[in-house]
Amino acid sequence: MSGRFIVEYEDRDADMRKPRVVARRTLVLTPCAALLVAGFALPPESGPPPPSDARAASPATPGATTGAPSPDPGGPALKQIDPATLQASVERAAEALMVPGAMVLLRTPQGTFRASVGTTVLGAADPPASDTHFRIASNTKTLTSALVLLLAQEGRLELTDPVSDYVPGVPNGQNITVAQLLKMRSGLYNYTDAPELSVSLDAEPAKARTPQEMLAIAFSRPPNFPPGTSYEYSNTNYVLLGLVAEKTGGQPLERQFQERLIGPQALKNTLLPGSRDTSLPAPYSHGYMYGGTAHALTDKPYPDDVRRAAESGRLKPLDYTRQNPSYAYAAGAAVSTADDMAGWIRSLTTGKVLNPAFQKQWLDSPQAQDPAAPNGQKYGYGIAYQRFGPKAAMYFHGGELPGFNSFIGHDPDNDVTLVVWTNLTVSPDGRTTANAMMPTILNQVYAGLSLPGAY
Repeated sequence: MSGRFIVEYEDRDADMRKPRVVARRTLVLTPCAALLVAGFALPPESGPPPPSDARAASPATPGATTGAPSPDPGGPALKQIDPATLQASVERAAEALMVPGAMVLLRTPQGTFRASVGTTVLGAADPPASDTHFRIASNTKTLTSALVLLLAQEGRLELTDPVSDYVPGVPNGQNITVAQLLKMRSGLYNYTDAPELSVSLDAEPAKARTPQEMLAIAFSRPPNFPPGTSYEYSNTNYVLLGLVAEKTGGQPLERQFQERLIGPQALKNTLLPGSRDTSLPAPYSHGYMYGGTAHALTDKPYPDDVRRAAESGRLKPLDYTRQNPSYAYAAGAAVSTADDMAGWIRSLTTGKVLNPAFQKQWLDSPQAQDPAAPNGQKYGYGIAYQRFGPKAAMYFHGGELPGFNSFIGHDPDNDVTLVVWTNLTVSPDGRTTANAMMPTILNQVYAGLSLPGAY
């Protein structure tokens, strides 16, 4: 659920851990914090300092409606996309990362481009496609945050409300607002960091787990900092937001997703499974990872002998396809396809989900994760923002959980939408796979961009 990001630019979406540059971070539930490219730095004359482990909102450019700087007018921002070159670059990256299968969906003003590599199931020739279902992990947070904002738009809640108005027993709950949950600034312990959860998931992978059980894990530890004083990616925040949405919306989360988001946005292949449902709709990809769940949830590094065995082919990855994602709930349990996710992130970014007033709040919400790096990665209402070139910036999220790693992003200045998913969470050398592919892909898209780490 982490959100290791773009490049080992981010995340850790499993989608569930706090993002950090170059380090894996995500888990089902994390955003993609270093989403864009780990270790990437722009030359001083061409852009802001290198991204850090945080994302924050920068002041809106005068006259801009997105809250993001406009591209440098000195020349085209985008390259002419060559499908064969894009395909070859994705193949190189997937091979280097030892990914069984990967799917890249790119939409620009030039058209739609797809690059598919490998297989959805080891031992067979079943290539991924843009309608292949996969677990989106922490990208679920973009749906949860949008639902909460729709409920606020309808007057059912205020973003300034304390979470204690809706969920009892939250440490510091009377001082933690809905907005702070959305922006990862509650200070609450991230339950997916708890070692006992990884142990339990390995022992009983099909078991259904409730949001209340996950919160009990989080609340058994003291908060990490007072509400509003810092940023820390925590899946606990989004489990709480799911319960807030159920309380104020009066219906189960999966039904509200369907009626308020999935149906209206025509996301025909997107769903939040029931708590006992470990299946994926056909066609779907299997999801793989070396070793136990902790390698995704807590970024536990692979021992050297495991790495060597995996790289030599003596050790095969485990199949995590049917691990029950109910523990991720509103923070990372959804299933979708590349086609649906491309449409979703573009609709969310371009104002087709929220009304103009709440859309502006959403666009302006990203706040620097690290106050010392105001131009670094930012995180807002279930969305990250980062500029990674003089003419390139994206609103994005990432997702990671055992079996899958993914990225979804939209660049409103240049009308670029990008979705990447892989069916191997972490490469043998410890990189979150979809995020590690980002420099290679972005270098194919943007003119004058030469991000390090590309294949």
